[in-house]
Amino acid sequence: MITLIGTGHVFNLSDALQDIFYEKQPDILCVELDKQRFQGLMLKKTDPEKFKEQSKRQPVIYKMLARFQDGMAEEYGVLAGQEMLTTVEYAQSNQKPIAFIDMNAQIMFSRMLKEMTIREKIRLIFSGFGGLFVSKKRVEKEIDKIQDNFDYYMDAIAKKFPTIKRVLIDERNQYMAKNILKANEEFENVIAVVGDGHIPGLLKILKIEEEVETIRLSKLRDYKSGPKDASTASFSIENEQI
Repeated sequence: MITLIGTGHVFNLSDALQDIFYEKQPDILCVELDKQRFQGLMLKKTDPEKFKEQSKRQPVIYKMLARFQDGMAEEYGVLAGQEMLTTVEYAQSNQKPIAFIDMNAQIMFSRMLKEMTIREKIRLIFSGFGGLFVSKKRVEKEIDKIQDNFDYYMDAIAKKFPTIKRVLIDERNQYMAKNILKANEEFENVIAVVGDGHIPGLLKILKIEEEVETIRLSKLRDYKSGPKDASTASFSIENEQI
């Protein structure tokens, strides 16, 4: 069995994730990270100043995206990407194997920027700059809209940013699905924690070969923290159809 958990990198989802892991008792946990990105997250958590210094060498667009995520995560009182660290920490403390299933972020972004047209880059810079001033309330509204009209938003991204859609979403879905299936060859109960926007694409690929369950971001955001007991951890797990 494969369970896909859709997260948002700026939300406080740690309690919800830990209760899901406790309830489902996975044999292996997969995360939407590569090893270098994981090391970067750990450095950001343990030595923010050193991380900030190293981040100066990153592409401008990458830094703008990171700045937006950091700002929104601060609104929710967490570190951007905290849900991935929570997953890794759970695996380590419970002696579960962890699989880093994503592409190398630096190589991926460098290739994407080389393949983007000038028009795409200009659009991305202006949209990224505007995103720095988006409120928490606006972000939550947009997330709700995207979840209700996912195909519409993917089509809009494909029209405005075809290279981003191909590299950051489609190619990564293929890459991560391959690694999830690889993990499932060795382990029966697999949980993969990924950004919620990847769930529909991953489902289309994975359900050809395996039974897949999903827990979407909307369920995680509605989670109410309670006593850490198996009887209190209750989630609606959807076996989605294509």
